[in-house]
Parts: sequence; C-alpha cells; structure tokens
Amino acid sequence: MASEPTSPHSAPATAGPTSSRMAAGTRSTLLGAMFLMATSAIGPGFITQTTTFTVQLGAAFAFAIAVSIVIDIALQLNVWRVIGVSGRRAQELGNLVAPGLGWVMAAFLLAGGLVFNIGNVAGAGLGFDAMLGLDPRIGGAISAVIAIGIFLSRRAGVAVDRIVVVLGLLMIVLTAYIAITSGPPVGRALRNVVLPEEVSFLAITTLVGGTIGGYIVYAGAHRLLDSGVTGREHVRDITRGSITGIVITGIMRVVLFLAILGVVTGGADLGTENQAANAFQSAAGEVGLRVFGVVLWAAAITSVIGASYTSISFVTSRTRTSDRTRTLLVVGFIAVTTLAFLLIGAAPTTLLVFAGAFNGLLLPIGIAVLLWVATRRADLLNGYRYPRWLLVVGWAAWLLTVYLAVNSIRPVIALFS
Repeated sequence: MASEPTSPHSAPATAGPTSSRMAAGTRSTLLGAMFLMATSAIGPGFITQTTTFTVQLGAAFAFAIAVSIVIDIALQLNVWRVIGVSGRRAQELGNLVAPGLGWVMAAFLLAGGLVFNIGNVAGAGLGFDAMLGLDPRIGGAISAVIAIGIFLSRRAGVAVDRIVVVLGLLMIVLTAYIAITSGPPVGRALRNVVLPEEVSFLAITTLVGGTIGGYIVYAGAHRLLDSGVTGREHVRDITRGSITGIVITGIMRVVLFLAILGVVTGGADLGTENQAANAFQSAAGEVGLRVFGVVLWAAAITSVIGASYTSISFVTSRTRTSDRTRTLLVVGFIAVTTLAFLLIGAAPTTLLVFAGAFNGLLLPIGIAVLLWVATRRADLLNGYRYPRWLLVVGWAAWLLTVYLAVNSIRPVIALFS
C-alpha cells in the first residue's frame, strides 16, 4: 500500500516511526471505518423505517431492534474478518471463487448504489429545507458540492474519516436531546427487549436489510482495507471495528426509537407523511423541526459519501487504479446522481423497487462468497485459521439474507403481474 494520504483509498499518514504513533494512526483509521459503515446505514431510509415501525409497534419495536443488532453483528464479524485478513475486496474474492462472479456482484451493487444515492441527495435537500426553509433541489445541489469538495480535498482520506465521525456523533447527540425531551417510557421499552408484547419478523428483516443491505455491509471493511489495516496481525482491530460499527448504528436506532416512542405514547398524531419531522416538532416545537433538519441532512450526506465511496470501490482495483482516477470516478458518481435528482426530483418508485431487488440479491451472494472463502479457501486467508464458531454463526445468519432476497424480488414480480 502507498503511504500517500491524498485519497480516501490510500493509507493514512503516520505521525512518526514510533509504535505509539503508528497505533494512534490505526485507531484513527479504525474509528473512521466504523463510522463510515454506521453513517452509511443511517440514511433517510433508516429514519423512515425506524419511525414507521415505532408508530406501528410502539414499545414492542425494542425487541426487533435488539434481535436485528445481534444478526447484524454476526454478519459484519464475518465480512470484516474475511476481507481484512485476505487483504482483498469482496468482488476480488468473488472472482477468485468463480470467474466473473465478482463482476456480477459489482454490477448489482453499482446499479443499486446509483439509484439509492439519488434518494440520499434528495434526503440532503429535504434536510436543508427543514433546517433553513431552503428549496430541496438547491439544498441537494449544495450538499453534493460539499461531498465532492471532501473527496477533492488534499487529504481526502483524513477528511472522510473525520467528517463521518463528527456528523455521526452529532446525529446521536441531537436525537438523544429529542428523546429526553419527549419523555419515552424507557422501562416499558426495556421490558419488551426480553418480553415483547408483539414480535414482528417483518420489522426484524427490514432492519437487517436496511442496516447491512447493498453497499453498506462492505463500506467499513473496504475503507479499512484501503487504509492498510489488513492481515492476521490486525484481527483484533478488525473484530473490534466490525462490532463497534454496528453498535454505533444501534445506538442511533435506539435513541431515534425512544424519541418517536415518547411522542407517540404522549398521544401525538404524526399523520401519514413526514412522521419523523412531525415527531421532532411535537417533542421540541420549532427547535425540534430544525434539529430534525440537521439530523436528516447529516444522515443523508454521510450516506452520499458512503454510497459513492463503496460503489466505486467495487469497480476499481486497490492496486491497479490510481488515486486520481478513483477520486474522479467518485466525483462523477455524485455528479450523475445529483443531476438525476435535479431533473426528476427523486428516484422513481419503479427504480427504487429494482434497486432494492439488486441489493437484496447481492446480500446473500456476497455473504456466501465470503463465508465460502472462510470455509473452503484457507489459501486466500494467508494461513489464518478461521474460528469454527464464527462460521456457524455466519451461515446461520446467511439464511436470513436468503429470506431477504426472496422478499426483495416479490415487488419486482408484482410490477409485471
């Protein structure tokens, strides 16, 4: 790996030759990878899903959140470990397992990423509208320019890592403020974690798909790989990063759930549109609406960064593609999706359905490739002995991704029936 830190695809610079400084550099890179994965998951769809299920299930939604976090950890542990120890991206491993399979994975991910990134840009525009009353198209364009500026900056890798950490923490703190203001029944929610009043398998599978579906499951692992934190010697760092990334996402899910639950329990009618915005406004008035705007914008722009970075990582080579080429491709990706948003206002429903199907199909294919490498291709893991318990957990969680894939195809079939 090159040591030039001018791109988010390059290894981060270290402050000096001492081991303590190298360790500090690894910690910084690991933190950035964790938050890139977490903030990629926390997008406009994340906010909508959490709000919808909280309104439908009330305190019982706590059980679905807890179960989905456990499943997400099981899958991310395997994804990060296989990619990190092998030193290869997911599509590269796919091509080694079966010629051309990696390019099929890349095609699915790129198609889904392009469509969903239109939604991310749209979400950033809506965030600007809630924050400042600015036209969503203007807000979306400004957000895209900011994202492009981050990738074009002289130390883009460091910029990406720091921005996703800052915005991730900002979302959690602001949403926690609304949760405290709304006064949720925390005790009832905690009881439902172990003794749920209602169990919704649909909610669990939807949360799993929304948290690690499509590009999201690879975002943190590919970032860590491109930063040079790879190999058997970094297994502990890789493990800690994969778990913590999901925990960060889970914390945001919990505080958002509690914020909405407090409002719903208080008897507020959130209507059928913009329920999350209405909940924040009910909890804290005009300030709450502005806070919602900041949270939505932060969630959207970090998803723009995550989707663009990870999608391009699937169609480029870590060793054969120059930093400049990768950066230009990321900028082009953002520009194309922003132009599409400005022309049509949002991703058409039909395209979103197809993109959801692509993401749903990619998840079991990608997970199966990585688990197959862990199970049968020890030669690709540089002599690392993969833990059997982790394989058992991974294959068990993989069965759920197959169920998600079947569900993702149904809306496409319905379009033509």
